[in-house]
Amino acid sequence: MIAPVTHILPLTNIRRARRLPVPGRVLVKVGQKVNTTDIIADAPSNGQHYIVDVRRVLGIPRNEKVDQLIQRKPGERIQKGDVIAETSGMFSRVVRSQADGSVLMVGGGLVLIETQNPPFVLKAGFSGVVSEVLPERGVILETQGVLIQGAWGNNRVDQGVLLSLAHTPGEEFVRTQLDVSMRGAVVLAGYCFQADALQAAAELPLRGLILGSMSADLISLVNKLNFPVISLAGFGHMPIDSDVYKILTTNEKRDTSLNAAVWNPQTGDRPEVIIPLPSVGNVAPETDIFKPGQTVRIQGAPYNEFIGVLVQIKPGLSGLANGVRTPAALVQLENEEQVTIPLANLEVLE
Repeated sequence: MIAPVTHILPLTNIRRARRLPVPGRVLVKVGQKVNTTDIIADAPSNGQHYIVDVRRVLGIPRNEKVDQLIQRKPGERIQKGDVIAETSGMFSRVVRSQADGSVLMVGGGLVLIETQNPPFVLKAGFSGVVSEVLPERGVILETQGVLIQGAWGNNRVDQGVLLSLAHTPGEEFVRTQLDVSMRGAVVLAGYCFQADALQAAAELPLRGLILGSMSADLISLVNKLNFPVISLAGFGHMPIDSDVYKILTTNEKRDTSLNAAVWNPQTGDRPEVIIPLPSVGNVAPETDIFKPGQTVRIQGAPYNEFIGVLVQIKPGLSGLANGVRTPAALVQLENEEQVTIPLANLEVLE
């Protein structure tokens, strides 16, 4: 069975395809160095449509003509605030456009408008070098350095100098840990259960935040923040993995890229911490085959986010407490307890 891999690597060759969702323009060339927030490609963004009911807005009776009050024609470009229709007289009433766009249709007292959305822009996501251009679609970026993959991100990218607030892997992130010296930094913190700590981070502001874990109640708040937030273990009260903690704290004060991408199994996108280094590493595989001796992380209750060592892949199908029979493995947890876990609930850490 193919095993999904979560990378926790102190040095590797990082090669990522950065693609547009639709055909567009590539703005960089092979060999060009880019930073995390550089725009490397863009593409047109489909606008939305809305109908202006001029008769209703102006309060025109159905037995009266209304189309002659409309001042716009199909194909005409309009800006937010432009007059669409207006009554005459001393106390005229006006209908204005709600957004920039184009008039598609006029008739029967209705005006159909397509809004003009800004183009979709693709940012690099990490500091590296363009090794290949994918015409009209994007690029392949490469760098060497630390690669730490997380479980959840708020879909932002940025970079800054890495500072650590977590004196231990299991420390809670609280507001009082922050001060003005951390403005513009990427901060490593423990688990987060307090909204005011995130609000204080936004007020500084930080350039990025790496959390061991966080309360699921904070998702809506984190999604509104303007800087990337990555939760390494996901949601709940979980410490930073000891290997991750060691790698990140030993690279403190290095320039660090955060791509807090939403985890997408189809595209392979996932939240990543990348710290470029001057050394050269090997390319890490994105998948593996389950085998004894691997360090694995468990996904799913009652051992969610527990880390252990795969001891044995059980032959045939194993019966679970819920009555399901499925391929499974014997995993030894860090407390020496051995448990049977479905292979579908395991990911390899390397």
